[in-house]
Amino acid sequence: MKYFLFVLLMGVSTVILAVEESHSFANMQQAQLFKELSLELRCPKCQNQNIADSNAVVAKDLRDKVIELVKLNKSKDFIVDYMIDRYGYFVHYKPPVTASTLVLWVVPVLFVLFGFGSVIFRQKKSSTEQKWSVKDEAQLTKLITQYQNNSVQVKQESGQ
Repeated sequence: MKYFLFVLLMGVSTVILAVEESHSFANMQQAQLFKELSLELRCPKCQNQNIADSNAVVAKDLRDKVIELVKLNKSKDFIVDYMIDRYGYFVHYKPPVTASTLVLWVVPVLFVLFGFGSVIFRQKKSSTEQKWSVKDEAQLTKLITQYQNNSVQVKQESGQ
């Protein structure tokens, strides 16, 4: 009986640790805004994880700050700009188009275009049609005839 009670208490004690954060907002718009922002903002510590899914301390701090700003009726743009000012563009999954981000999009496209261009250029260069002269044609005919004569001789010598 004691063993059963021990196993039961151990099983129940792990459930107690699985506590989910719950927040109370004044209205549904605030709750929806918090949900959107927590999915849109990235945890600065974690690799490609939003602050809603992250268990890092910094993610909890970001969630708390977002809750505070949402309860103060700040707009989505204000909260995003606030986080970008403090943590940089990395904190936002939708960074603005700047010279540095434009390079990240343009350079790979240029490499692909350069690759296709070089392949097409090499194909055109190697596919230039060679002209056969009468001399080349006569030499080819002579080689074919010589090959056929040699193969006939080999068959005759072997007795087939």
